[in-house]
Amino acid sequence: MILLTKEDIKKVFTMKDAIEADKKCYKMFNEGKFQVPLRTVISGKAGNYIFMPAYGEEMSAAGVKIVNIMPGNTAKGLPASIGQVLLIDGETGVVSGLMDGTYVTALRTAAASGAAFDLFGVKDAKIGAMIGTGSQAMCQLEALLTARKLDEVHVAARNFEKTKSFVEAAKKELGHFGAEIIAYENPNEAIKDADLLTLVTTSEKPVFDADYLKKGCTISAVGAYTYDMQELDPKVFSKCSKIYFDSGEAVLSESGDILRPMDEGILTKKQFTGDIGEYILGQIPGRESDDEIIVFENVGIGALDLTAAAEIMEKAKAAGIGLKWGE
Repeated sequence: MILLTKEDIKKVFTMKDAIEADKKCYKMFNEGKFQVPLRTVISGKAGNYIFMPAYGEEMSAAGVKIVNIMPGNTAKGLPASIGQVLLIDGETGVVSGLMDGTYVTALRTAAASGAAFDLFGVKDAKIGAMIGTGSQAMCQLEALLTARKLDEVHVAARNFEKTKSFVEAAKKELGHFGAEIIAYENPNEAIKDADLLTLVTTSEKPVFDADYLKKGCTISAVGAYTYDMQELDPKVFSKCSKIYFDSGEAVLSESGDILRPMDEGILTKKQFTGDIGEYILGQIPGRESDDEIIVFENVGIGALDLTAAAEIMEKAKAAGIGLKWGE
C-alpha cells in the first residue's frame, strides 16, 4: 500500500488535472459506470462523520472516503473538515493506497466548481467572488483562477479579520495567477460585479442577497450538504435560467439550498435543468446567452473521490512518490 500526504499529491496532481478528472467522472457517472450509494452521515456531539463509498467497474477500482466535519476544530487550529481516502484494487480487493482525504476533498470539490465555471461561465469572465474562508476556501479560490483568467477575486466571510488574513495568505500562495485578491466586509458588495461566484460555507441561512447578482453570473454552491444548511438566497431561483446538479439524486436527498425552497413552494422540479454529466454527454443545453444566471448545486459524490484518487495514485506511482507500507 502506498501512503500519500497532501504534499505528495501536490507534486503530481494540479488543479487543472483535478478539473479534467471531475469532468471525466461526471460523464462516466451519468453513463451509469459507477455504483455510488448515497453517503452515510452520522451526527455526533462534535460534528458529522461521513462515509462515501464508490465502485467503478471500468476503472477496476473501489474506494471509500471517511470525512469528518467538526466545526469546533477551527478554534483548535485544526481544519473543520478532516478525512482519508482508501483506494481499493477492483480485482483483488487489496487496499492499494491511503491518501490525505482532507486535501482530496478540498481538491475535487473545488475542481467541481472549476468544471462548472469552465463549462457554464461566460467566456470573458474577469471578476470572481467567493464567500467563505474555511478549510476548503484556498482550493476553491485556485479553481476560480484556473477556470478563467480573472483580473480580480473578491472574498468575503462572516469574520472580516479572518477574511483579511485569508486574503494575505492567498496572495502569497496564488499570486502567480496575476489576479488582484481583495477582502470585502460586505458579501453583497463582494458579489455585485462577479461573473463567477463560489459559496463555500456551512451557513444555515443565505449568505448573500440575490438582488445584487450580476447578469451572466455563474454560481457554484458548495456548502449545503444537509437540510439545515442553506447558502443560496431563494430569490435566486426567480432570477436564474438554469439549475445544474452534480447528482440530482444526491442533491434532492440532502441539500437545504434546494429542499427548503421546494418545501416552501418557491422552487419546483420543473426548474431543474439536470446533472452536469448530462450536459457533458450532450443530453441537455448549456449556457445560451451571456445574460443567463446559472446555478450549480453540488453536494459531492463518492465517484469524484474515487476518480481523483485513482488518477493521483497512477501519477504518484509513475513518479515514485509516496511511502510504501507493508511491503
